[in-house]
This record gives sequence, structure tokens and C-alpha cells, in this order.
Amino acid sequence: MAEPVVSTLKPQPVAAPEPTSVAPAPAAPAAAEDAPWRNALVLALRQAEPKLSVWLDVLLADVDVAGPVLWERLRFLFESLEAPSAEADAFVAKFADWVAVMEYDEVELFRSELQYRLALALDLEDEEDERNRLFLKLSEGLAKTKEQIVKRIDGLLGRHAVIDEAFWEELEEILIMADVGFEPAAKLLDALRDKVRKRGTTDPAVFKDILREELAEIFRTPKTIKAINPPEVVMMIGVNGVGKTTTIAKLAHRDMMRGKKVLIAAGDTFRAAAIEQLHIWAKRVGADFYSKGANADPAAVAFEAMDKALAEGYDVVYLDTAGRLHTKTNLMEELRKIHRVVGKKHPGAPHRSVLVLDATTGQNALSQVKLFGEAAGVDEIILTKLDGTAKGGVVVGIALSFSVPITYVGLGEKMEDLRPFDGQDFAQALLGVE
Repeated sequence: MAEPVVSTLKPQPVAAPEPTSVAPAPAAPAAAEDAPWRNALVLALRQAEPKLSVWLDVLLADVDVAGPVLWERLRFLFESLEAPSAEADAFVAKFADWVAVMEYDEVELFRSELQYRLALALDLEDEEDERNRLFLKLSEGLAKTKEQIVKRIDGLLGRHAVIDEAFWEELEEILIMADVGFEPAAKLLDALRDKVRKRGTTDPAVFKDILREELAEIFRTPKTIKAINPPEVVMMIGVNGVGKTTTIAKLAHRDMMRGKKVLIAAGDTFRAAAIEQLHIWAKRVGADFYSKGANADPAAVAFEAMDKALAEGYDVVYLDTAGRLHTKTNLMEELRKIHRVVGKKHPGAPHRSVLVLDATTGQNALSQVKLFGEAAGVDEIILTKLDGTAKGGVVVGIALSFSVPITYVGLGEKMEDLRPFDGQDFAQALLGVE
């Protein structure tokens, strides 16, 4: 039996380059409170609009590069928001390490990532400013899908003076072409017909408003109990190639920015490359890693990872799993076995089964939801590569076909590009705000 690997495996690709121009984050100087810039900065921050982006503009007004001045300004922001100094020091140290590894020097290269990390660390992600940033990113990511759907709908509205049967037939074709799917499209049409009928109008001018309202309703999810018995165990499922590994890293990154202790367990043991890649990403984001090596029993990996998590006080465990579809029966049984083993070790676990889907696969994503739902149960869905596809209509198809919430969408390669999904924002970003 292969010996387990616990954060000691050192794959060559992750060797961090020596930083050349980025100064390390020093410890906070004892006399920092006497720095002459503090009073001016206090006044500027108090007079500024209470938004993270505006506060960051103030802090970075005369800072062009990473270094001691930036680190002190960041500590000052934490202090101004009454965050513990230990949290400030930890944040600055981690961010300085990341900047050094990425070989970033100029502030403009990492400002967006800095704002994202601050929003998580200071619990400001729900503020209007951050939501506006997300909405802008979502709108940009949906550009290809909008080209596929919205322009055709605009053409439809221009060709029809009234909403009649010919209108509905053409709309159905548009939805199917946009990868909503045949059955979901029929379901959506029925709901839209009902709404139009209740409005008592056949004027196409009101149709976009009705469609926007309906989409927002489709994505509304019921409240669920969030409390769990820690550590929280998250089983990550999905076929190979959907971006599952990087999604795990991005989720771990989000948790760590919120001060959580994270363990990533390599349960996809059938591909040595998958284990190595996952460890590389764990190291990049600073999460701990557990593996028993290639060809180990995935259930044994899960069981022993739980031993480590319980003994060492982890807050979150991300358990990767295999994504082989050519042996459906074996895959389903393997996932069920992991469920049983983890549940026996830690009652209630896994607390979430998260299915990662590639938006570029279009309607094929619907069959994946069905398959993995049968195998492991699906509690939530993360949709990756939404920024690179014209098939974003599958989001609507998934929501209409399955009672499973879409919790995050991938809008790019950076850590900050995995963003919370909001149905109303999606509807507005897709159809425009009027």
C-alpha cells in the first residue's frame, strides 16, 4: 500500500521563483502610530464614499509598487475597520508571498486581486460596490451568450407587431438554439405564455420585462439550513476536463481569505497527473493537502483525510473525486462508497456534493446533472467557463430541469473569477437593465 502523502510531496512545477523587485511584507513597526501619513489618510478615508473600491483608491493614491508602504497602508485599513491586527498581519504576509510568486511589481497588475481578497477577508463581498463589480464581470462573461440569445430576441420583437402563435414558435426555436434544451424551453414558454396572458397584453414591447422577471423567479432558491458539525466536508464531483481542480483551488482560496483552515484531499486516484495537479494548486493557494498516491482506494483516501481533519481542527475539507464516465456503474458505486465511508467517520458528511459543469458543453451538461445526481446526489452546481461560450442558455435549462441551485459561476482563470451566482443579476446581465 502506498504511504500517504500529507503536504510533503514537492512536485517540481511549483518551485516559486525568487522575487526580484517585490519587497517582502515586514512585521508591523512598533512606532507605526506615529507615521505622518496616518492623520491625512484618516481624514481622506472618513470623507470618502464608504465603498471598498473608493477606500482602496485612497490607500493607493501615491503607491505604484508593492513594498513596505503598501503593506503598512493595508494594515492601516484593517485597523480603521477595527479588524484584529493578527488578521491584518496574516493577510499582508499571504498577499506579499503571492505577489512575489507571481512576480508582480506594479500595483495595476494586482489591484483587482487585492480588492477581491480584501472583500473576502473584511466580509465586504455583499456590499453594493462588490456586487457592481460582479455584475460588470458577469455582463462581460455573458457577451457571447447575449450575442446568441438577445440579438435574436430583439430581432423577433422587431418582426412581430403582436405576441401571437408565430411569435411563440420563433421564440422556442431561439431558446433551443441557445442550448436551453427542448423540454426546458417548452417549460419556459408555458410560464411566459401564462405571464403574458395575466398581463392582458399582446404588445411585444413588454416581453423583455416579462422574460427578465421569469428568469429571476426560475433561479430563486429556497432557504436551507447552513449550520453544520465542523469540519464541513465538500465532495467535488464532475467529469474530467470541466475545471474541477482549479475550482477546488478557488473555493479553498475563498475560504482561506475568510480565515478558515482548509484541507484538500486527492480522491481522484486513477490519474497520477490529477493528484500532482491538485497538489500544485493546493500549494499555490496555501491549503493543506492529503494523498495516498495513485491507484489507492478513493474511499480510503476520504476516510484517512477525515481522520486528519478531525484530529487537526480543520474547518473545511474539499474531497476531489474521479470523473470517469466510460464505466458509469463503477463510478456510481465508487461515489456511493465514499458517501458511506465519510458519513460513518463524520455524521452528516459529506455536507455538500458540488457538481462542476463546463458551460461550453451546452445541453450535455443536463445529462451530467442527471448522471451525478443518481450517483452521489447533487446539492449545488458550479458552472465554469461561462465567459467563453455562446451556450450560456444551459444555465436556464439546468434551473428549469433540476431543483439544484447554481451557487458559483466561473468567469475567467483568475482566483477572483469564481463568483457567487445571483439569478436576478444573471437575468439583468443577459437581457440588459431597463
